[in-house]
Amino acid sequence: MAEVKPYAAEEGSKKEQVAKMFDNISARYDFLNHLLSLGIDKGWRKKVVRLIAKDNPSTILDIATGTADLAIALSKIPNTQITGVDISAGMLKVGGEKIDKKGLSERIALQLGDSENLPFEDNSFDAITVAFGVRNFENLEAGLKEIYRVVKPGGRIAVLEFSQPTGFPFKQVYRFYFKYILPTIGRLVSKDQSAYTYLPESVDAFPYGTRFINLLNKLGFVDSNAREVTFGVATIYSATK
Repeated sequence: MAEVKPYAAEEGSKKEQVAKMFDNISARYDFLNHLLSLGIDKGWRKKVVRLIAKDNPSTILDIATGTADLAIALSKIPNTQITGVDISAGMLKVGGEKIDKKGLSERIALQLGDSENLPFEDNSFDAITVAFGVRNFENLEAGLKEIYRVVKPGGRIAVLEFSQPTGFPFKQVYRFYFKYILPTIGRLVSKDQSAYTYLPESVDAFPYGTRFINLLNKLGFVDSNAREVTFGVATIYSATK
């Protein structure tokens, strides 16, 4: 996976730049996220919740939790404690406010954390989720190894990530929207000149589909599968340890 950084002309590792980018856009992130996806992302998260709920997990780790949208959605699973980690303090602040407002602070705990060096013991969680986060890992393989380490044997992981539609004419329409319309709206609303240019670039660089499944298998996961949603705009990957 070629390394794509949000601020290519600036110094700093991808990890540092991603944290800075999300801090910069955190106040407008939820508004833009739902606007630019036309609200479809909410339905994708519901599918992840249904997938995870099948195993009745007691503990869930949501990596790259951002403003906690998926963590909040996962709280609909009964008798579950959810931990969310993210490298952006700005995103976690927004997420924490949402959790408090919904009265979920006893069910969901957020903390600053690095996906490639998770602050948890081996075999700690029944399930692990990542929504739109793995393509931001500085080292994808290192991050997936950490996920493998902290999920319990038999535990399920679910990864929701952007992919690339292949069918005509949706592929062409989507590419135009993703390359030109989305970055323009993103820049105007977020006031960050790079964040929404980085998005399509990082999606282009991500090894989606079979390549991602092969990587999961290489690292020891089993029962790996991929389910495309919305004509392949995104894919839900599932695997167990």
